[in-house]
Amino acid sequence: MMGVGFTNKIGVISDSFGLGPREGLKKAKEIGADGVQIWAIAGEMEPDNLTVEDRTELRNYISGLGLEVSALCADYGGHGFKNPEENGWKIEKSKQVLELAFDLGTNIVTTHIGIIPESSDDPEYAIMQQACNELAAYASSRGGYFAIETGPEPAERLKKFLDSLDSKGVAVNFDPANMVMVTGDDPVQGVYTLRDYIVHTHVKDGVRLREVDPRDVYGVLDHEQIAVMAEGGAGFREVPLGEGNVDFEAYFTALQDIGYAGYLTVEREVGERPENDIRAAVKFIQSYRHR
Repeated sequence: MMGVGFTNKIGVISDSFGLGPREGLKKAKEIGADGVQIWAIAGEMEPDNLTVEDRTELRNYISGLGLEVSALCADYGGHGFKNPEENGWKIEKSKQVLELAFDLGTNIVTTHIGIIPESSDDPEYAIMQQACNELAAYASSRGGYFAIETGPEPAERLKKFLDSLDSKGVAVNFDPANMVMVTGDDPVQGVYTLRDYIVHTHVKDGVRLREVDPRDVYGVLDHEQIAVMAEGGAGFREVPLGEGNVDFEAYFTALQDIGYAGYLTVEREVGERPENDIRAAVKFIQSYRHR
């Protein structure tokens, strides 16, 4: 059972409201969130579009709402970091997003790197290692993290990959629903397996309707396509918190056990009424504080 020390702050992905950056921030505050995770790869939030003055103004705007930034998201899709011809620009863009994160008061940038091969002898393994070592070195030198989202591979394989890197600047953004829906991995055991790397988490729920090949989901990273799949057309379905197969009592307890003190950030990628679902999710997490 969960202890009395359950005091993690609650975040929401402000883009999930579909209202634009500023309105999304205001809505996050309205529904009771403590912080926000923000996509930062295009539009108003793309680093090249924000001057020093813009960044200061935005940080002040966010703090003026009584919010914090839990993390930024820099996910450039495609095959993640498996293509050496693309890795150069993706790494540079990712570094720019980390600098923006620092300017906005967080040191975490979440991302997908592509499915880690089962064998370390696979040529793609070394390519991904090289890219992640460069990201990790940069992040570590600045006191930050690039956090890989769980789901494309089992926790044990992800841990082995992270253990092989030269520093811990590449860490983990733990998403329990991705594991339940796609790999069939146990997210509670996954927390203990990845305990040394978790710097940010998502709170999301889902069900697995049948066995799924992760390559069909994460082989080419396209979040719109993944969202369509999560509606239930590809062997799994994302559902509101408490309606799926994530054991949140055990999940939150495991996070407590490992001493995780960071954000619990609501992600809702599907549904016709995201505001209602996110508002209910915040209340769902808050209910665990009073048990």
